[in-house]
Amino acid sequence: MLRTENLFLSYGDKPVVQDISLAIPEGGITCLLGPNGSGKSTLLKSFAGLLPPQSGQTFLDGRPVTDWNRRQLALRLAMLPQKPIVPEGIKVRDLVALGRFPHRKWWQGNSTADDEATTEAMTMTGVLELAERPVQSLSGGQQQRAWIAMALAQGTQILLLDEPTTFLDWGYQLEVLELLSSLNRRHGISVVMSLHDLNQAAQFADRIAVLADGQLKAIGSPQQVITETLINAVFRVSTTVRVGNDGRPFCSGASTSVNTTPAIIN
Repeated sequence: MLRTENLFLSYGDKPVVQDISLAIPEGGITCLLGPNGSGKSTLLKSFAGLLPPQSGQTFLDGRPVTDWNRRQLALRLAMLPQKPIVPEGIKVRDLVALGRFPHRKWWQGNSTADDEATTEAMTMTGVLELAERPVQSLSGGQQQRAWIAMALAQGTQILLLDEPTTFLDWGYQLEVLELLSSLNRRHGISVVMSLHDLNQAAQFADRIAVLADGQLKAIGSPQQVITETLINAVFRVSTTVRVGNDGRPFCSGASTSVNTTPAIIN
């Protein structure tokens, strides 16, 4: 599906991602974790073809992302930024229908297939009953569901999400993450998202990649990655990692700690 090979990314002269090589398997949920400025959002932009590499390469289905044209890429994956801008006065149905743009020529209107895909996407995300409401009138969680519906209407099998729970209270955060988990389990949609909350990543992810200072420090299952040694080093905290009844790790009792050198786990 998606992989990078000796990837370097920068903004002007400022390096952000440095020599990252990783593979993201298809069909699962992968979370990118790391402190602010670690390169999570930048890496997602590279996956989406929005930021050309300084060196190295990002591949989709074995083909460099830079070789895909925008329409082809939009039919394969969809990306939601951290805080998308809601068009003034737009209704939920019309927002979701924007996801159908890659499926038609610029002069064509919505087809029956477009309308059906829009309705199906709203049904899958639980916003069909909100179809005629202005997006700006919705709660934060409902708005995020509408944006995810728009991405699903594209008909892609890969969702890239940059901090999808940002600005949401705890209940809406869990609602969005449970929706993404359901889309993955029931429809086989691959999810790659950046998160700040380690325990949410450990609960919902199949695979976690930890970044720090633009470098990949660890990648593996939650049980492999969420360890006291790694978390304390990368996030410069002192925390205890326990294992829940579901076999997944969780962090508790964190406090600030001294600077240490991150460990690397294969």
